[in-house]
Amino acid sequence: MTRRMPLLLPLLFPLVFAAPAWAVHHRHARTGAGGGLVILTQQTGTALDQAARLLNADDIAGAVRRHEQPVVLIGSAPLSVRHGDAALFVQVQSASLCGSAGCSTSIFLRHGAEWTKVLDSVSGPIKVLSTTTSGMHDVMVGDKDRWVWNGTTYRDTLPAAPIGNLRRSVERHQAKVRESAAH
Repeated sequence: MTRRMPLLLPLLFPLVFAAPAWAVHHRHARTGAGGGLVILTQQTGTALDQAARLLNADDIAGAVRRHEQPVVLIGSAPLSVRHGDAALFVQVQSASLCGSAGCSTSIFLRHGAEWTKVLDSVSGPIKVLSTTTSGMHDVMVGDKDRWVWNGTTYRDTLPAAPIGNLRRSVERHQAKVRESAAH
C-alpha cells in the first residue's frame, strides 16, 4: 500500500484540494441588451461586489455563523430599454443557502444610490431576452420560466401548479387523525 501511495498522490491531490465545482467560474462578461445568458463570477473588491455583499449581509452572516465560507457571485446586464440602467445579479453560495434546486439568484436595480430587489431567489441559468414588457427586458430562468416586468418587480408567467381542493384534503386528514386518536 505504501508503494502505491506516491503514484496515487498526483491523482488525489486535485480532488482533495481543488475548489468545488460551483466555486470555479470564468471571467465576467457583461451581457448586452437582450444578450442572452447572464454570467455570474466572483469579482471580489469591486463596487458591484461590495454592493452585493451589503444587499445580502444577513445571508452571508448566517452562513459565517454556521462556520461556512460563502462565495458571492455577481453579474450585470442591462434590463431597461434606457441606456445606462444595469441590473445586479447576485448569488450567495454556501451549504446552508443552496438546496436541491441549486443556489438561488436575486436581481437588483439601482435607483440613484438605492438598490431595489426586483426578482427574488430564482434557481437556474438566467437569460435576458430581447422581448420587453413595460420598458424592461423579459427574463428567462431555466428553459421555460419567463418573468416579465409589472412596473415595480418581475412577475412569473408560469401558472401556479394546481393544488386541487387542498382545504377538503386537509379536513379529511384531520378527521382521520381525530378518529384514530379516539380509538
